[in-house]
Amino acid sequence: MIDTVKTLGILFDDEQKNGYCSGEIVSGHVLLELLAVTQIKAIKITARGCARVCWNEGPCRAPLPTSAPMATPLLGHCIKEEVDYFGASQTLIETTGGSEDAEWVSLDAGRHEFAFRFLLPHRPLVTSFVGRHGKVQYWVNAVLQRPTAQDQNVRRDFPILCHVDVNSPSLLSPVSTIKEKMISWWIFTSGSVSLSVNIDRKGYCNGEVIPIYAEIENCSSRLVVPKAAIYQIQTCLAKGKTRTYRQVVASVRGNHIPSGSSDTWNGKTLKIPPLSPSVLNSALIRVEYSLAVTLQIPGARKLRVELPIVIGTVPYSGLGARCASVGSRVSRDMSWLSLALPEEPEAPPNYVDVVSEEEFELHTSSLVQSEDLERQLGGPIFAYFQEFRFQPPPVYCEVDPHPVLALEPPPQLGFPASTPAQKQGIGMVRGPTAGPHVRTRTSDREPCELPERVLHKRTSDRDPDKLSERWTAALLTVN
Repeated sequence: MIDTVKTLGILFDDEQKNGYCSGEIVSGHVLLELLAVTQIKAIKITARGCARVCWNEGPCRAPLPTSAPMATPLLGHCIKEEVDYFGASQTLIETTGGSEDAEWVSLDAGRHEFAFRFLLPHRPLVTSFVGRHGKVQYWVNAVLQRPTAQDQNVRRDFPILCHVDVNSPSLLSPVSTIKEKMISWWIFTSGSVSLSVNIDRKGYCNGEVIPIYAEIENCSSRLVVPKAAIYQIQTCLAKGKTRTYRQVVASVRGNHIPSGSSDTWNGKTLKIPPLSPSVLNSALIRVEYSLAVTLQIPGARKLRVELPIVIGTVPYSGLGARCASVGSRVSRDMSWLSLALPEEPEAPPNYVDVVSEEEFELHTSSLVQSEDLERQLGGPIFAYFQEFRFQPPPVYCEVDPHPVLALEPPPQLGFPASTPAQKQGIGMVRGPTAGPHVRTRTSDREPCELPERVLHKRTSDRDPDKLSERWTAALLTVN
């Protein structure tokens, strides 16, 4: 037999809604597509919400027949429990009459839609969550009943959101803790490691950044590495037993801290990823979060401090509560302001006192001319550059604190003047071969007097022509 049902589905009126809250209406319609004329007995829809937990704990022997040749295997004992939060049902279409003379509803081929509406309870509902050992779910289930075929079911989950306002006073208070650990091996001690951590407030929302303030002191002989992480803690309770599961959802690592040194985190940031809000109002499942700062110590157990945090749904709204909550930390971080500051410098003089009224009118007359030109042209001038010719502001000190030193002329090479002509201003220069010579002024040239060392030099072993050339070069150099 060919099945005439092509599609059976559930569509919500607001498919983009992030979550429904207590007291709201969940509405939508059941979609049914048929390939041919079909007899329908009924279409019913049910809405339900519950929490379930289940885990195995401890081995136990499963009962087997006594004729089993081997020992019974060890199996874990399953612990489970379930709690309902709400339930409702509606009949969208139903046959009339009794079971014997019932008249089935005949639907033509094509697309059919059947609307439904459910009102959620006004009491607080638990936020939807799916964890390792438990879950909180809300769903709508539609059933198609036909007289000649098996029932068909379709299920669609919808999210429930219990709002947590991080602006409540209990979540705006700062959280801090301090811890110290003595590092030792056998009977030998290696020193101590201390860790102090605090945060501005306790409540945050997805996408926010947590600034971490920490002081780490390493007095041991080992290298320590700090690390901060956000943990999600899932706690399931059933039949008096508890099962806890922890997982890291975000982390950041700091720099290595050598032996005998310290480090400070002045607002090291850790961004919160998309997480499920904290679940604190369920009897079976609790979802909590904590910020843990850990010091990894080689050869020893880690030093860890944990600060409880709450992931909410209503974002942080103002700065007033923040300023009040972190006043102690701000006063500590801004303690350097108490240091002695230099006296306030004297303000520069006003330009009105420096530039006279006449000079101001002289340089602003061009502005009046430009306004007259605008009227003549009948439109604005789009670009106008006014030259700035005002006097510069006076200097604060008459003495230049950074004077430019004048370059002194290089000293002249030569011998001190010994003749009267030299004392009257004749310069001394050194020739290329004959030493110092005398050069007269241009106005009153006189015959050049050669030094006695040149005149009495032996020339018997030299060529006369070369000697005359050298004398000529010496004379030209002097002149």
